[in-house]
Amino acid sequence: MNEEEIKQKLVLLEQKIDAVYVSAEKTRKYFLAVLIVSVVAFVVPLIGLVFAIPSFLGTISSYGSF
Repeated sequence: MNEEEIKQKLVLLEQKIDAVYVSAEKTRKYFLAVLIVSVVAFVVPLIGLVFAIPSFLGTISSYGSF
């Protein structure tokens, strides 16, 4: 193997590493977005329940006190 072939292989290897890095960054951003959406989808209903449960209990208790 001469020096020129080694340089070509190194350039090709560097291009492949760059492609893997780009792919890994896209995957990382995708997982971050999925995590944020999942947390929001779980937390927002919980916050709503904090306000809704006392209202429901108040309504139920008012019907039971005839």
